[in-house]
Formats: sequence, C-alpha cells, structure tokens
Amino acid sequence: MGTLVGKAAIVTGAGSGIGRAIALALAREGARICVADIDERSGQDTADEIVRAAGSAEFVPTDVARPEDVRTMVARAAATFGRLDILVNNAGLQYVAPVVDYPEDKWDLLVGVLLTGTFLCTKYVLPHMMTQRWGRVVNIASAHGLVASPFKSAYVSAKHGVVGFTKTAAWEVAASGITVNAVCPGYVRTPLVEKQIADQARVHGIPESEVVTRIMLEPHAIKRMIEPDEVAAMVVYLCSDAAGMVTGAALPMDAGWTAR
Repeated sequence: MGTLVGKAAIVTGAGSGIGRAIALALAREGARICVADIDERSGQDTADEIVRAAGSAEFVPTDVARPEDVRTMVARAAATFGRLDILVNNAGLQYVAPVVDYPEDKWDLLVGVLLTGTFLCTKYVLPHMMTQRWGRVVNIASAHGLVASPFKSAYVSAKHGVVGFTKTAAWEVAASGITVNAVCPGYVRTPLVEKQIADQARVHGIPESEVVTRIMLEPHAIKRMIEPDEVAAMVVYLCSDAAGMVTGAALPMDAGWTAR
C-alpha cells in the first residue's frame, strides 16, 4: 500500500516535465491528484495516464498567475476530493536575455507565474490544511533560487523569492501540522531546459552543440542531467510522514552545484 493513500494533492504545471513526474509519483503512492496546467492537452494527458494506471485524477486548466483561476482550481479540487493535503507548486517557464534587453512583459510573466503563482496557490490551499491540521507544501525552486547565472534575471529573482517565501510560510503554519519546503534542482532533463539551448547559444556566443557541456553541466559536479523522476522521489519523501520534521528548508538537488 502506498504511503499517501487517502491524501489529495494539487500539482501545478503537471502537464509535462517535472510536474508530470511528480503527479505520477504521488499517484503511485495512492494520492488523488488535481492536475493543474495552462496547457489543456498535456494536462488532460497526465490526468488520463493516472486514471489508466488505476489512480484518481482530475484536470483543471489553470493559469497560476491569475487569482480567479487559482481560486476556482482550489475550490474544484476540494469539492472533488473532499480534502486537500498536498500542494506542489511547480508551474514554470524561462526566458533568457541580458538585463538591458530583457522585455518588461517577460519579466512580469515569469515573476507572475513563478513567484506570485506560488503565493496564490499556497494562500488558497492553506486554509484547508489548517482545518485538517496536516499538510505538505513543496515548492519546486531551483539551484537558481540559491545562486545566480547570467541572462536569467527574472527567473533567478523569482526563484530566490520562492525560497524566501518558503521560509516565511513554514514558520507561519508550523503549529498547524503543515510543512513547507523548497526543492532546488540543477538542470533537469525537461522540455523547458531543452528549449533554452538555442537562447543560451545566442547569448553566450557558442554553438548549440556546446551548450549542454559548457553551460548546463559545467556547474554540476556529477556531469549529467537530473531526471524528472529523481526530483519526484524527493517530493514524495517530503510529502510523507517520515519528513514531518523537515520544514522551511531549501534542499539542493543540484549534482553538487552549490557545494562549491
């Protein structure tokens, strides 16, 4: 029997990449999943895959940067499952450019999804967890929530904000039996990372064929990409009773990047 039988979870950005891996891993442990994603096709595909594997899932189209979307998604998940135990704030995107050329609308978009979205989802889920006096909030931050790289000003700023928000929220809800943690991966093998290769080549002035080795794996002590399933395994642990004393943490999962 899975460790999360009877629990209900929301996973944002669950249509692909890390979010999809997390949704599937939580479902394998017995959790019922609200799959939240702005992409209706990929989000529904994840929910369908969970159901085909004899799990329970519902897809709710959600733009986490829009308060009305988040309120609707949380209310629908609570009505469907009768409770909310786990929130994984994973929805994300990237844009690569120097500060002097960074489009202001892209700045607003990234901060809105990565930081404001994390705040909004947490704000509207916490009352359900506080009533139950048990809950797990896991924020997918990044090694870029701990250190910086050039040409990613909005992403780095937002992810640093996610780490700070994690610490603040953890203190506020600790007495209610709720933990709040951030996972900080290095480069994970996802479509989001693969889409950066052309932009990274452009801003660094190198061939696309050299981006993975010279840019992405350069800060990794272990010279390979992290797999989405490896991040999902960390999230499953943080959602378990075994991790009840882990809160307010920003946990590097970065192949040694921040050990320098």
